[in-house]
Amino acid sequence: MEKAFYKSLIDNNRAWVERRLSQDSEYFTKLAHGQQPPLLWIGCADSRVPANELIGAQPGEVFVHRNIANMVIHTDMNLLSVLDYAVNTLKVRHIIVCGHYGCGGIRTAMGNQHVGIIDNWILHIKDVYRFHKTELDNIQDFDKRFDRFAELNVIEQVYDLAKTSIVQNAWESKQELHIHGWIYNIGSGLVQDLNVNFHDNNDLDEVYQLNF
Repeated sequence: MEKAFYKSLIDNNRAWVERRLSQDSEYFTKLAHGQQPPLLWIGCADSRVPANELIGAQPGEVFVHRNIANMVIHTDMNLLSVLDYAVNTLKVRHIIVCGHYGCGGIRTAMGNQHVGIIDNWILHIKDVYRFHKTELDNIQDFDKRFDRFAELNVIEQVYDLAKTSIVQNAWESKQELHIHGWIYNIGSGLVQDLNVNFHDNNDLDEVYQLNF
């Protein structure tokens, strides 16, 4: 059974290549010349949230970083390296932080169960709950509180993204760069703009604004 599943991955790849080449015989040749995506997607690692597919984007159109609960952590060198490359080399014009309802990381952060090494990652999500504890604790229905927590987590990650020196330096250089926060509903397939958007560091609280 497992060997059949593994073989299907290779077979599916071959079939995908054939479909692409039937539509454009130079499809992969053109892709091999380089990339210039207009968008960096910071999303959750959840297998049900495929960045390209849910926005109808083609290979080469989205630079993607994914982790548990779509976090922007200022000591995460993986995230910072992706962000730096996307902003300073690829010159993306938009960054979307996309969370989703039903996120396992968010749900875990609402409880106290020991899971493993991920406990240390979940602490950052718990910080978001602490920041918004009054609002969240006042939502009596667990599912509604769970959904709102997912939204608030996205909003905080957008703020954390805007605070980075990488993004602020781009704005200082007059580079066009817009940051957005979305939430994805797995049950409907639809995304919602959470209306938290930044386009320069004047949108930040003064304490976070860097002098270059």
